[in-house]
Amino acid sequence: MSHPCHLGSLSATHVILTSLPPWLFLCAPATPVETRPIVRFGVISDPQYADADPRPEHLRYYRNSLAKLDDAIEVLNGEDLSFVVTLGDLIDRDWESFGPVLAAYEKLRHESVLLPGNHDFSVAPEHLAAVHTRLGMPAPFHHFAKGGIRFVVIDGSEESLFSTAPGDPRHERAKMRLAELEAGGAINAMRWNGGIGEAQFQWLEAVLAQAADDGEKVVVMGHYPLCPQNEHNMWNGERLTALFAGSGNVIAYLCGHNHVGNLGRDGSTWYVNFKGMVDTPSENTFAVVEIHADRIEIIGHGREESRFLPL
Repeated sequence: MSHPCHLGSLSATHVILTSLPPWLFLCAPATPVETRPIVRFGVISDPQYADADPRPEHLRYYRNSLAKLDDAIEVLNGEDLSFVVTLGDLIDRDWESFGPVLAAYEKLRHESVLLPGNHDFSVAPEHLAAVHTRLGMPAPFHHFAKGGIRFVVIDGSEESLFSTAPGDPRHERAKMRLAELEAGGAINAMRWNGGIGEAQFQWLEAVLAQAADDGEKVVVMGHYPLCPQNEHNMWNGERLTALFAGSGNVIAYLCGHNHVGNLGRDGSTWYVNFKGMVDTPSENTFAVVEIHADRIEIIGHGREESRFLPL
């Protein structure tokens, strides 16, 4: 059973350098092997672009996201990265919004991993089935390896009220799930959240099991938070946190959706919720993530916090 999700300790063990002999510093390499990350990648979350007037009362500055994306991409292009992931909500609304925001990503020199959030489905019904293709995704949920780390992209919008049209079985399951959550007084019983279906859960379970057999650590990435408890969390997120705790090899789950950001730990898994880019007139937010054998380091830019997360 999964342990209650909580904020993790960020303390680190410090070495007293004055106790070491002076000659050691002369012989030490400039970049010790243990300081080199296994993999480095960039993270952007919730640009939520639209050609629309700002709504300061809701902290939404839709048009400004293009300039912030350009600035973030310029910085990330100067980094040595394996890829850059955007954790959903590239647009706020309208199919036409994808054109300008995806054009910004054409300037990125790194591999781009995109996944949809709830706002990416705020398009005309005839475009709903094409959202994943528009984002260049190989499949709505998929996985890949970098540096011996298994990265898994999940689709938390699979069963939702916005990603499918009425009459679709997934839409009907979403209505039933939301009704059950509302009846139970769940904090995340919100129409702008979603959940994953049974087939996707079984797929995820199999991917984690295979990774464990192969001795791989896993990083899962999605739009909706899972933990700590929050009104933005995926509808059936507790099932995923229990799965991660049971598998023992999921070192981190990365998400957006909750624009103020968040951090938690459950078992051996860190849950990192990155801040939303759309929320300010000009101040940016994005990050570089380094995975080391014994820790995850997050180098925050702008409003995004830098973190040291021991494994």
